[in-house]
Amino acid sequence: MVRVAIIGASGYTGAESIRILLRHNEAKLTYLTALPEECGPAEEIFPEFRGRCTLPIEPLNLDKLSEMADVALCCLPHKVSMQFVPELLRAGVKVVDFSADYRIKDVTVYERYYNVVHTDATHLDEAVYGLPELFREKIKKARLIANPGCFPTGATLALAPLLKSGLIDPGSVIVNSVTGASGAGKTPSVKFHFPNMNENIFAYGIGTHRHMPEMEQIAGEVAGTPVQILFQPHVGPFDRGILSTVYSQPKQEIKPEQLVPLYNDFYKGEPFVQIRKTAPGVKDVYATNYCHIFPTLVKGRIVVFSVIDNLTKGASGQAIQNMNILFGLRETMGLD
Repeated sequence: MVRVAIIGASGYTGAESIRILLRHNEAKLTYLTALPEECGPAEEIFPEFRGRCTLPIEPLNLDKLSEMADVALCCLPHKVSMQFVPELLRAGVKVVDFSADYRIKDVTVYERYYNVVHTDATHLDEAVYGLPELFREKIKKARLIANPGCFPTGATLALAPLLKSGLIDPGSVIVNSVTGASGAGKTPSVKFHFPNMNENIFAYGIGTHRHMPEMEQIAGEVAGTPVQILFQPHVGPFDRGILSTVYSQPKQEIKPEQLVPLYNDFYKGEPFVQIRKTAPGVKDVYATNYCHIFPTLVKGRIVVFSVIDNLTKGASGQAIQNMNILFGLRETMGLD
């Protein structure tokens, strides 16, 4: 039985992780932590867990965590995780980190986009990017997993078959995405207040979104050459989910009927990627760990539609998928 601690258990991804782990047959929640002002019985903070999770959410004690857990899910904000991850690793606890602190390998790029000095560059090299469909073998041997961002998950899965096969111009990629309001996290803000979100949609992070360099880094690894991505996110008036529309220019003539077989072959045997023959919607993957993808050709350009649930495949579900791989468990356990 894998003993699991959640650091930052009071947020959206913490709650989603608890929800999944409560139905996991080979993992046991042993320790939940949060900021002091957000602590208390888990079943009171999240009434949906009444009678199912009797653990308290308490202030973090690293010594206690290291005695009670084999793995820590760090559901912490960017800039905060790197304060705790080195201590967890020194204590022999494996880590699946939800922040961006270990995703971007170039420290100067990280510091430019996140406006903070990186304090744990030592562990950047050993951190494995946790997208199982592309890096499963590396994940198996890791002790620190950089859980991918939600936007990069959907966009990279949409692009990978095209990049790997060298079918597209690596400088032609445009990713246009719409996320649900939960992508902004649990902390209230004026922009995401209900009267502003209801019946509204707006763009943000124009030309500056932090997931753009992450996308380019992983796309470049897949393609074996630098990839330039123009990424534009939007937020819409729904709770959860991400729809990404990915545009690229083919380098050679290709027929529409070639695309679905290409994707089916690339993702053959992948439990959480499903290739569609029609465009998917976010409700098709609601609260699941699946990614639905539909590739097609429009006016000579390849257009790929991708949907994920931002809290599951975009965060907590993928983290537990990674945890299963780390400990040699059935990859779909808790996520079926």
